Amino acid sequence: MNVDLSTLDLSRPGDLLIALAPELVLTTTALLVLIVVAWRHRTPQDLRLAGWVTLAGLGAAGLAAWFLWWQAAHAPGIAAMIAVDDFRFVADWLFLGTAGLTVLVSFEYLEREALLVPEYFALLLFATLGMMLMAGAQDLMVLFLGLELMSVAVYVLAGINRRSAAAAEAALKYFLLGAFASGFLLYGIALVYGATATTNLTLIGVQVATLGLQHNTMLLIGLGLLLVGFGFKVAAVPFHMWAPDVYDGSPTPVTGYMATAVKAAAFAALFRVLGEAFDAVPAWHAVVWWLAVATMVVGNLIALAQRTLKRMLAYSSIAHAGYLLVAVAVGTAVGSAAFLFYLVAYTLMTLAAFALLAAKGTDGERDVSIDDLAGLAQRRPWLAFALAVCMLSLLGIPGTAGFIGKWYILVAATATGQGLLAAVLVLASVISAGYYLPVIMAMYMQPEPSEQAHAGMRLGRLGAAVVAASVAGLLFFGVRPNRLLDIARTSGASVRAAPAVSSDAPPAPREPTGR
Repeated sequence: MNVDLSTLDLSRPGDLLIALAPELVLTTTALLVLIVVAWRHRTPQDLRLAGWVTLAGLGAAGLAAWFLWWQAAHAPGIAAMIAVDDFRFVADWLFLGTAGLTVLVSFEYLEREALLVPEYFALLLFATLGMMLMAGAQDLMVLFLGLELMSVAVYVLAGINRRSAAAAEAALKYFLLGAFASGFLLYGIALVYGATATTNLTLIGVQVATLGLQHNTMLLIGLGLLLVGFGFKVAAVPFHMWAPDVYDGSPTPVTGYMATAVKAAAFAALFRVLGEAFDAVPAWHAVVWWLAVATMVVGNLIALAQRTLKRMLAYSSIAHAGYLLVAVAVGTAVGSAAFLFYLVAYTLMTLAAFALLAAKGTDGERDVSIDDLAGLAQRRPWLAFALAVCMLSLLGIPGTAGFIGKWYILVAATATGQGLLAAVLVLASVISAGYYLPVIMAMYMQPEPSEQAHAGMRLGRLGAAVVAASVAGLLFFGVRPNRLLDIARTSGASVRAAPAVSSDAPPAPREPTGR
């Protein structure tokens, strides 16, 4: 039977349920996992049961998002609360895929660390659900609800190891500063509503363009507070203070999840809010420009001084937030495509790097220094190769997806006359060689300190599959990026600024097309 989902009327309950199918599937799975956890929560087998149910739910939600994308589903007119566009579906795949890879990495890690807490997987599901709501939010209130759902779950995940003082410190710092950032965001939403009398992103854009609110004081203050709130969530300088300590104290798979999925969700929401609601407001371009410069420079310079691998990767993630802010600052169709492509590449290389770090140490891997990797290529050549590929991709060496992503951001910046911003990105990438290359040099050019130095490094079959898939993706997209670039370009273009004059007549529905 040929099902036509190309046009969904969100005022009808049936169509709304179809549009929310991925979120509903994930919600059902999370509730099911809670039931399983209440019944079985004492042994490693119980832990794995909850994990496999979680993986099944993530796969089903991904299939639902793929089906909507394949059917070219969209909602004509002004969407009330949830967007139905390619940008949302591609972002959903990214969140679901990252969560799935995190689950696979977590199996061996949780058992090794004796963390028999199957609630871990329910929290991952609820956090991912919040991310999906953030990326698809067409209303600032839905955005805030998704943000809080994600944040509360991640606060608990950061302190899931109750025996670790560092994890407790990380959870407390994340909670306090996260609540502070949420207050800024909510106050900004209130001021934007006061200036435009709506929280709908499209209608905000219409009000700004038609009523000439580009320089309205209340609107600008509200937008500024929104940027402060988002700046905390993406760990942009000077709102990055929480990130190094929280990343360092959290369990390593959780750190990888926070550094990738949480950051991607905040960036996706920021991109949609600025692109749809505030495209006609020129003030935010300069603010994001300076945020990008400060984040790239400060993140890379402080990373140079780090000797432990986990803190180095934490500051590296701050620097990469600056690269993504360059794509946001560009604000064009090319910039949106570069933004999505780099999000995918960054997720693969960062998640694989943290998975490899998790295999190296114990007790949170906080004490694993770069020198501890000396001679790894002699004892574990495949693990050394995988980590080397991750480091080279983070650096932006040709032949990796990281290089293509940075190159595409540079093209977008220079095409819009942002030559200085592009130059800062290149210089920041050169600085990053000072802390990425020593990792490779230690593995390949330094002798193994002892025969037992890497004897305990075990990745596990599932973790090895995650790393292998991530490294293969980095190398493949570094050579054949065209398909992913096409999807990123189409998806980024689906986030459109509001028209200058609203119209009661909905646009003509597009023809459904097979992908």
